[in-house]
Amino acid sequence: MDIEARKRVAVVGGMRTPFVKAGTAFSDLSQLTLSSHAVRGLLDRFPVRAEDVDLLVWGRVLHDPRISNLAREIVFDLGLPPSIRAHLVSNNCITSIHAITDVADAIEQGRSDIGVAGGVESMSTVPVLFGQEAGAIFLRAGMAKSAGERFKSLLRLRPRHLFPEPLSFKEPSTGLTMGQHAEVTAKEWNASRREQDEIALASHHRAAAATVDGRLKAEIHPLRGIDQDTIVRGGTSLEKLAGLRPGFDRSEEGTITAGNSSPLTDGAAAVLLMSEERAAAEGLKPLAFVKAVEYAAIDPAEGLLMAPAVAVPRLLQRVGLTLDDMDIVEVHEAFGAQVACNLAAWEKGWKEPAIGGVDRERLNPLGSSIAVGHPFGATGARIVSTLAGEMARRGSRYGLVSVCAAGAMAAAMILESP
Repeated sequence: MDIEARKRVAVVGGMRTPFVKAGTAFSDLSQLTLSSHAVRGLLDRFPVRAEDVDLLVWGRVLHDPRISNLAREIVFDLGLPPSIRAHLVSNNCITSIHAITDVADAIEQGRSDIGVAGGVESMSTVPVLFGQEAGAIFLRAGMAKSAGERFKSLLRLRPRHLFPEPLSFKEPSTGLTMGQHAEVTAKEWNASRREQDEIALASHHRAAAATVDGRLKAEIHPLRGIDQDTIVRGGTSLEKLAGLRPGFDRSEEGTITAGNSSPLTDGAAAVLLMSEERAAAEGLKPLAFVKAVEYAAIDPAEGLLMAPAVAVPRLLQRVGLTLDDMDIVEVHEAFGAQVACNLAAWEKGWKEPAIGGVDRERLNPLGSSIAVGHPFGATGARIVSTLAGEMARRGSRYGLVSVCAAGAMAAAMILESP
């Protein structure tokens, strides 16, 4: 369908929990609790009747086997009308971009007028995994028809069975963690430690400033008395960042540290989307409109986090815009290295023609994932909400979202002003 002929999808606003480091303030809160809090904050913030919401699409990366369709359980947990269609999506760090795309597509095609999209991650409450042998014993005991059979099954347990297997963040296809992949890419693209630390420093300083002046806090629904992101370090410096030891390549050539990487984070984020006509009927002024979305995938051997170097040029070409047309460029900060390498690929060209450089003043003006935090399934929604809000404040014409994802994939989105 021609882009200009589509029904316009309005980003009315977003709300989220504070983002906190895993294992701290929200360590006992479930995915459902965090998710419901973000959605409740959204519906409380904007004057929309719950019965008028058609669709809720939610995302997560680390799955709780006890709740297969978390999206639907949010509807029930909040006592929302059971007529709201709800489904779950999952694709690593671009999960909630997929959720936004699903809702936007439904609105464009007339299946919905009002929808909620977002996602969650609770790194503090990840499932505990046991080995296959232990799992088979527990399963057999659980399916036993009598106490005697259950006891007999459990007698097969040995001490080795009682040690859970740690959750691995290695790529199944490569056996390397995302950080190890980022180190490889940093060396291939000559992304220096200093450049990575400078990206991290800007993220913290800008997020701190946006917290103090209220721009970031405006999108946060306070939880447990916390009304701001707790990972932001406005007092950090290049000297402090330079003093941190590499975490993935511990040799002298290692460049990626805890300081220039996004932290494990708990949090949830929600975005309210409407058709342009419905927003006008409700008397709501959109922050921005979704102009176009692009997804891309490459071979992990070419760079696990380099797919934005494909997605963004393709998106700009498709809509007939340039990187210079983007007043704000929001690049997810999985690692400072990944940001530096993708910016270099855009400027030099790689798999797609060069699209030019990014003025660092337009890059992540409120900070991004290194400082704010990165709950995998929530990050895309957080970035879209932050970008739309800042575009409205500045009167920007266009804004770009770029998010990389495990599995060597990426999403890119352009927002335009009302």
